[in-house]
Amino acid sequence: QVQLVESGGGLVQAGGSLRLSCQTSGRTFSNSAVGWFRQAPGKERDFVAAIRWRPGNTYYADSMKGRFTISRDNAENTVYLQMNSLNVEDTAVYYCAAVWGRTYTLTYYYTTKGAYDYWGQGTQVTVSS
Repeated sequence: QVQLVESGGGLVQAGGSLRLSCQTSGRTFSNSAVGWFRQAPGKERDFVAAIRWRPGNTYYADSMKGRFTISRDNAENTVYLQMNSLNVEDTAVYYCAAVWGRTYTLTYYYTTKGAYDYWGQGTQVTVSS
């Protein structure tokens, strides 16, 4: 059974950085796409960033471009989300999601929740002012 586990969340001051990790048990990330989403209290779960394991294409929500970087480590079988210049509005639970064996012709689909079959439990990120 596939499980996704996020880690790296915590409390950080505005302007600071965090790096989130997403690991999988049960299979490797080969032939997958992995996305990060976030959900603030009382709000919808929103797309943050995604990466296709091969060929390594990345996608970002407009508000994250230039601040967040998604990457993968083949050897560690891990997907990272490096978050810089954090602000209070970035406070949310961050979720890792994955799908295997599908290629979406329209890259927009990688930014949607429905594109992913597996979800982690989330990791809390709190940014203080």
